Amino acid sequence: MKVEMDTTRTRSAPVPHPSSQLTAQSLGLAPASARLRERRVLVVGAGQRNLAEEPDLMGNGRAISMLLAREGAAVACADKDADSARATVERIQGEGGSAFPVTADVAQPADVASMVQTAHGRMGGLDALVFNVGISNTGTLREETADSWDRVMQVNVRAAMLSAQAALPLLSPGGSIVFISSTASRAPGARLPAYEVSKGAMAALCRAVALDGHAHGVRANIVCPGLVDTPLGRYASSLRPARAQRLTPFGRQATAWDIAYAVLFLVSGESAYVNAQELIVDGGLSSNIVLQPGQASSPAAVGGEK
Repeated sequence: MKVEMDTTRTRSAPVPHPSSQLTAQSLGLAPASARLRERRVLVVGAGQRNLAEEPDLMGNGRAISMLLAREGAAVACADKDADSARATVERIQGEGGSAFPVTADVAQPADVASMVQTAHGRMGGLDALVFNVGISNTGTLREETADSWDRVMQVNVRAAMLSAQAALPLLSPGGSIVFISSTASRAPGARLPAYEVSKGAMAALCRAVALDGHAHGVRANIVCPGLVDTPLGRYASSLRPARAQRLTPFGRQATAWDIAYAVLFLVSGESAYVNAQELIVDGGLSSNIVLQPGQASSPAAVGGEK
């Protein structure tokens, strides 16, 4: 999928046909409106895999961090990859935003506790937690092993629980927790049962967190992306080429900014009465709403993944 990702916001955006639903927001080009002024947010998984040929292609964690900062939040950018977390912070600071890096391996419980405490201490409080971490293995059900299964569950489910557990006592009233899941939690088409089960378990975890946080005025919700054109997505397609060849809604995959705006909504006061919900951001793909060959009435704004 080719998209002109103008993260510097100094060039004019491409003008796609409206049928593609590729908006200024989808390109990360919309003006900010201070929706998160004075909010303090910890984004777990704020770094990303890099593509040398397309250094400006956004991953979900970086786009989320940058958008929340553009909207006025101070952002603690946590990642296992210290260099990648710093790169996200540099992008934010280069736009005049407030951010700092935190290095943490969420597979290690002590790192999770330290990460949350560091974010809270550095920012003088905590208003939101975004958990954007997930790993997979390549094992089908027949190939799965106990160790590989446990590794996926440690990172995708246990770390999410530990992060929420550590954050809940520190989150201010009116706070928000957002977990990034996947539509893989609803469909086994990728034949990656450990990943699919871990993302399915996140829904139950979210409801438990929402119940526990309710008395303190803290909400918890999930964003479920479908196919997203990110560096990690392209890597997944290199392993499973059929992923990039699927028909898509509106003739394109989501951008990381599409996911970031869903997170922004759930972090902001605009979603004050939204709790324990899963917001699916897949353009209708999970309902089999896709653009058939020759169906578009005008040239597509974006093509298939490279």
